Amino acid sequence: MIRSFLLLSTLIAAPVAFTPAAAQRIRANPAPAATPDAAPLTLDEVLRASARAAPQIVEALAKVRAAEGRALTASGAFDTVFEAEGRSRALGYYDGTVASAGATRPLGDNGGYVYGGYRVSRGDFPVYENQNYTNRLGEVKVGALYALLRDRLVDERRTRRTLASGDIDIAQFERQAVAIGVQRRAIDAYQNWVAAGLRLRAYRDLLALSESRRGGLARQVQLGARPDILLAENDQNLVRRRALVVRAEGDFQAAANSLSLYFRDAAGDPMTVGPERLPSDTDALAGVAARARDDFARRRPDLQMLLARIDQGAARLALAENELRPRLDLRGEVGKDIGPVGLGGPSRTPLEAAVGFRFSVPLQNRAAKGRIVEARAEIDALGARSRFLRDQITVEVEGIAIGVEAAEKLAMIAEQERLLAERLAAAERRRFELGSSDFFLVNQREETANDARVRLIDAQARIAAARAELAAATADRAALGLES
Repeated sequence: MIRSFLLLSTLIAAPVAFTPAAAQRIRANPAPAATPDAAPLTLDEVLRASARAAPQIVEALAKVRAAEGRALTASGAFDTVFEAEGRSRALGYYDGTVASAGATRPLGDNGGYVYGGYRVSRGDFPVYENQNYTNRLGEVKVGALYALLRDRLVDERRTRRTLASGDIDIAQFERQAVAIGVQRRAIDAYQNWVAAGLRLRAYRDLLALSESRRGGLARQVQLGARPDILLAENDQNLVRRRALVVRAEGDFQAAANSLSLYFRDAAGDPMTVGPERLPSDTDALAGVAARARDDFARRRPDLQMLLARIDQGAARLALAENELRPRLDLRGEVGKDIGPVGLGGPSRTPLEAAVGFRFSVPLQNRAAKGRIVEARAEIDALGARSRFLRDQITVEVEGIAIGVEAAEKLAMIAEQERLLAERLAAAERRRFELGSSDFFLVNQREETANDARVRLIDAQARIAAARAELAAATADRAALGLES
């Protein structure tokens, strides 16, 4: 009967141990551990790779360049413009020819502009084109227009430039927000990979206990020192623990696959990390050194984006109010003909200077009034949203800080539980070896100790996740690996 039972137990154990491919991988692959030629993967290494090559961050940088391009376009309204013009009568009684060239440059701090030009003519002109005459070497003229009321402090050109500059700031804040989110997810992916690897290592250690015990039990059963059912019970534990290893191995491979989304090479291609780079202990689950600072709200890019949009709304409001003002422009011009007297006579030789003004007032300007109402409403709405966001950030950070503290306390309790469970398991194994304990209690103690080990890993992973969330909530760029 003993011989037949041994044959049956061998048939039960053999398919599980050798037939399925997953079980073969478990038996063939050692526990993931760092090797001398492959240093353990660190969180800093992942964060550097993510900050350098994550496609979301690269996309956000491209949007910043696009905003800078729009700002350059808006600055084009202040470019100096050169113009040249010529006209000559080919047929007719008069043979006058005139050519002119000039440049105009808008003022950067006023709605006016300065200009200068040169004009020269030859031949005769009719009396109604008498202004075309110049001396033989031409006429040089400079002048300026200066806005005294409307367009003095703000005008459409300067407002477009201000809005474009605000768009750059908003794009920069959006890039920061994207980078913080990417780094936050990269930390989660790394911590999940480490936790999955450590859980796999724990389940493999548990499986090794049953495998190392089976040979001794089989010999004892053959010698009649142990009952037959004890070997069958050990085989049952082997099957269950192999299933735990297979499941943990799949979770570890899935975590490595998720980590490759953030861990990239110099070309930006994802890299799948092998088990040989798994850290050897739970120190890798410490996470980032984040702490809630007093000025965390000021560093939040989403709040800064709202403040930048408020500034843009104020610029639009100022432009709309500018359109309600009357226009009063002052203009001055100086001209001098040079060279011998031309056909127009000597009256053009003396230095000429002229001043003038232009005045206009809008009697009805409902379009500007409507824009004023719209801009003020937008500013009020953005102000209310910024106040709520500031309060929300404060509550969020305080809640995360509470969660970090609670997770640390739970980890301390889990560590105490693990130590006690491992002491009980070791003591129960010694009692079993001496014959003063039963097999069921030994397995229960071992599995309880392993469960405590896994719970400690999960508790430490929760601490790392909470610290990463705190770093993201407080925009701690140094903790997230965004500052060198």
